[in-house]
Amino acid sequence: MTRKFLFLLGSARHDGNSETLARKAAEQLPPDVEQRWLHLSDHPLPDFEDLRHDGSRPRARPRPAGDNEALLLDATLDATDIVVVSPLYWYSLSATTKRYLDYWDAWLEVPEVDFKNTMKNRALWGVTALAHREEEVAEPLIGTLNHVAAFFPLRFGGVLLGNGSRPGNVLDDSDALARAKTFFAQEPPLARYPYES
Repeated sequence: MTRKFLFLLGSARHDGNSETLARKAAEQLPPDVEQRWLHLSDHPLPDFEDLRHDGSRPRARPRPAGDNEALLLDATLDATDIVVVSPLYWYSLSATTKRYLDYWDAWLEVPEVDFKNTMKNRALWGVTALAHREEEVAEPLIGTLNHVAAFFPLRFGGVLLGNGSRPGNVLDDSDALARAKTFFAQEPPLARYPYES
């Protein structure tokens, strides 16, 4: 099966450090691997509404069509590898990234998509830039992505971390650039919740 990488860019700005680091890692992918890059800010989603326990309407949702939600759902379903590219905002994912992941809950309620079974065994990856030198401050972001992956379960390739605040700073992080060269070369294991270890 041909691998298809979907890079979901969750920064509040284009060409930020997280995106720069992700592009450095993507340069190492073989030429036959498809890449699709989407800025979540270019495809905004409305506030997520959790309708699962609203007795006034059916739990099942119709498949979205003709809007940003439909575009993001179709792009997600088409990918073998989903790369969440989000800077570390207040020690977790950006708001646009979190909103995109909230919609995964909605897509679980679209019967024709069978989202949980369709997604099973695909790969989830993360790339983030942070201003701290102490990488442990990114643990909430890493934990979120790991736990999302464990729910399905997806394979989880971990999170490529880089240091940078002002645009372009990450290019000064030689350790991050070295890790980027081999980041996607690994075979990611199935994600597990911490209590399953």
